[in-house]
Amino acid sequence: MKKILAALICIVCGSGQETVLAQGLFTDSIRAAQAAVSPKELANPSVIGMGKSRGVVVRYESQPRFGLKSTGMREGIKDAEVGVLRGNQFEFKAYAPVWNRPHLKIILGGGYQIEEFNFKDPAVLQYPLYRTLEDKDLRSLNGQILFLRPINDRNYLVFRLKGELNGDYGKHSDISFSRYMRTSMEAIYGWKKSPFLSYGIGVQLGYNFGRQTIYPALLYNRTFNDRWGVEAIFPANVTFRRNLSEKSFLYMGYRIEGATYNIGMEEHEPYNQFETIELRKSEIRGRLRWDREIYDFLWFGVETGYRYNHRFNVYNGRDRKGVPLIENHIKDAVFFNVEVFLVPPRRFLKQ
Repeated sequence: MKKILAALICIVCGSGQETVLAQGLFTDSIRAAQAAVSPKELANPSVIGMGKSRGVVVRYESQPRFGLKSTGMREGIKDAEVGVLRGNQFEFKAYAPVWNRPHLKIILGGGYQIEEFNFKDPAVLQYPLYRTLEDKDLRSLNGQILFLRPINDRNYLVFRLKGELNGDYGKHSDISFSRYMRTSMEAIYGWKKSPFLSYGIGVQLGYNFGRQTIYPALLYNRTFNDRWGVEAIFPANVTFRRNLSEKSFLYMGYRIEGATYNIGMEEHEPYNQFETIELRKSEIRGRLRWDREIYDFLWFGVETGYRYNHRFNVYNGRDRKGVPLIENHIKDAVFFNVEVFLVPPRRFLKQ
């Protein structure tokens, strides 16, 4: 019974630190599947030295004091500028196994994220975009399914499909799937060259660059020695790992994040002429992260870094590649976040 429980815990948990293609990245769900396979068995993306596998994650992030300047790009849309006191994000996510066989692992995952903005000057809230961001949070309710298909002891396939309801809907809003639904997917074919080296090539369809885009994905996981390693899904995420001890890990690198949200501005002219209004965001983050064990199955992570804004523009939702309605320039800013997450108890991993 203990062996069965240990196997289930390992499958539920997604290994190591966050990347997420959450909005686009999918390292969390890949690691959930790799945790189900021993490096001595069939091929998988993991390598020796990776951080602890995680199942349930609670995260809070703050971005203090940055500027936001908006330029209207269509007739009738005014310009405005505002100072943002802080931007906050809250996130919860978890994973669960639905199938565990040597040649096929299937993982279900889900999560909920809220992003909010607080402005300095209430007078600027007469501007429709700022009032929308102040009154309603940007929300994402998502679910995903990941398949890890070991082919033999050298090759594997990974496929993930994700659906998100993204928008500024509140608890009393009617959620329209046609308006809020966003889908993304990733597929990678990989080679496990040794317990210390795994790489693969594939494609991603997601919102990391602010609108739905297809782009190549190069997976590269390598442990150089007992202290250093690299974990990457290029171009979206590259992270260098420093193993301080079995209970402490340091990560350094960058990550590209993006999302598209349906927002409610149709009651204001001239936005009422458009069927849907979308906020498309994309940013590049340089990051430094530390994960540390609190007690056996309970860990925490703290992260800081610098956010470079690539896109935060408002569009006609039916116009995939057109000129934005509002072009926003957000000043780059420092960010801080903290996570608490669960990992498999050490006594189960020794079974």
